[in-house]
Amino acid sequence: MVTTIDDLVERAREGVHRPRAREAYQAQLDGALLVDIRPAAQRAAEGEIPGSLIIERNVLEWRLDPTGSHRIPEASGYDIEVIVVCSEGYASSLAAASLRELGLHRATDLDGGFVGWAAAGLPTR
Repeated sequence: MVTTIDDLVERAREGVHRPRAREAYQAQLDGALLVDIRPAAQRAAEGEIPGSLIIERNVLEWRLDPTGSHRIPEASGYDIEVIVVCSEGYASSLAAASLRELGLHRATDLDGGFVGWAAAGLPTR
C-alpha cells in the first residue's frame, strides 16, 4: 500500500489542536515560540510575523531538540510550547509531528499558516 502526502498530513494532525491565527497570536504573547519554517524567498515574497523565530525546515529538529548540540537557547526543555508556521499550514503539520516525535509534546502548527495570519489582520512585516 502506498502512502500519499495527504495521508501523512492527516496522520500528523490526528488528535492535535491546531490554533487559528488569533489564538496563536495570543499564545505568542503568552510566551509560545512561533517558529517560521518558510524559506527566505517565501518570507521575502509573503512577509514575516514580528517576534517569530526563523528556523528553516531543513534544520528545525536540530535547533529545537533540547538535548542537541545545535539547539537554540529557547529550546530549554520538552515542555515548551511551539507553534510552527509555514505558508498555508501543510508543511508545518509535518514539521510539528516531527517535533512531537522528539518529545516536544506541546508542538503544533498554525492552522491556515502565514496566509491565515495575514488574512486575520494580525501584525506582519
